[in-house]
Amino acid sequence: KLAMEFPSEDIFLMTASPVIKAVTNFKRVSKTLEEFDVEEQPSSLLEKRHPNIKVIQSAVRQLKSDEHKIFTEDGKEYMYDKLCLCAGAKPKLIFEGNPYVLGIRDTDSAQAFQKSLAQSERIVVVGNGGIALELVYEIQGCEVIWAIKDKAIGNTFFDAGAAEFLIPKLTAENQETPIECKRTKYTVEGSEEKERPIAASDKLGSALGPDWHEGLCLKGTKEFSHKVHIEILCEVKKIYLQQEFIQLQRTSLTFPKEEKNVEPDEVLWPVYVELTNGKIYGCDFIVSATGVVPNVKPFLDGNNFAVGEDGGLKVDKHMHTSLPDIYAAGDICTAAWEPSPVWHQMRLWTQARQMGWYAAKCMAADTLGESIDMDFSFELFAHVTKFFNYKVVVLGKYNAQGLGLDHELMLRCTKGQEYVKVVMQNGRMMGAVLIGETDLEETFENLILNQMDLSAYGEDLLNPDIDIEDYFD
Repeated sequence: KLAMEFPSEDIFLMTASPVIKAVTNFKRVSKTLEEFDVEEQPSSLLEKRHPNIKVIQSAVRQLKSDEHKIFTEDGKEYMYDKLCLCAGAKPKLIFEGNPYVLGIRDTDSAQAFQKSLAQSERIVVVGNGGIALELVYEIQGCEVIWAIKDKAIGNTFFDAGAAEFLIPKLTAENQETPIECKRTKYTVEGSEEKERPIAASDKLGSALGPDWHEGLCLKGTKEFSHKVHIEILCEVKKIYLQQEFIQLQRTSLTFPKEEKNVEPDEVLWPVYVELTNGKIYGCDFIVSATGVVPNVKPFLDGNNFAVGEDGGLKVDKHMHTSLPDIYAAGDICTAAWEPSPVWHQMRLWTQARQMGWYAAKCMAADTLGESIDMDFSFELFAHVTKFFNYKVVVLGKYNAQGLGLDHELMLRCTKGQEYVKVVMQNGRMMGAVLIGETDLEETFENLILNQMDLSAYGEDLLNPDIDIEDYFD
């Protein structure tokens, strides 16, 4: 975007990774909903397309904001007029430095995970966001103990009702054939020969796109398809290596077949996980899929950034940080403006793309001394994804975020086919979750945006016999 706005200016893109993430197959689904794939491409492609862009492959060692300078790990320094920090976030590992704990956040860690899984009989997955959901669904031939701190799965995206709707898919023996993945893969030259270090969590890879598990063979050693046991309302209390565990002389549990019948495990496992509910399970390794923390560390030293409660760099409604000429976008930043009543920040690919695009517009407007309006994409929270092979659309305050007790829910569910939930407040639609091919996203997007009073329709709003789209066209 910047390269197009300023064709005669030099634009430097600094990245620790030899490949860059590009958005491909972009499709606007509705006013605020967009679908796209994320593809790894060699940086030379970008330089070919825009001759004024130079990609510098090196991590940043230090930022000296008062001098408008950036120092890279390879010992070079660069002056900037305007700077945008888009360094993303890194996985929040439950235990740092344990070789049996893998954090999944980027393409490198997904490969390390695949290698470990090929020799595994049982793993423990910790976390309840999008990556944990996808992982548990995709893994075959390996027992999975899934530890979640909430009552129901997929807490970031759904409520308990949606979780109940999805659970049967976890126990289904045969999965549908996955749709062909359109992403092209670029491997980094020379990365195949070298053994990868075990998930070095301090090394930053590039973040995963929405269909990251496609093309990875997620199969363990056993000949069955799905075996998932969910432990709810618990977290990991402690991790023991095999020797420590033997010395403790405590018992671990076998994989639960029926809830009542849990026996002590005779097998010796490389690592043991003690949960806060008192249960201990042995496993081959643990996947930490417990969210991310903004990657601000390289930039804080010696710079007085205002930082949000979630650890991100605070940005105003023009994506400007608290320091002159420095902007931030994506997972590294915290939206510190007064948001629209139906928008909230979430560290997702869709928002990172929107913020990056808008930050470039703001940088251009500032440079040219023009004023700019807030981008429309921040009017309504809207995200479309796929879970368990269902299309999933979440709109607005889909989980009644911040609405307190002053709201009501309306539901429509057809087992195995669709799940529709609407969040209403004072007769107005504030949010929605749509699972399956419901075709309601555009209608609901409009109803949330125009805040029309829907009290008169009552329960009929979700009546499957009434064609609601024609109603509000």
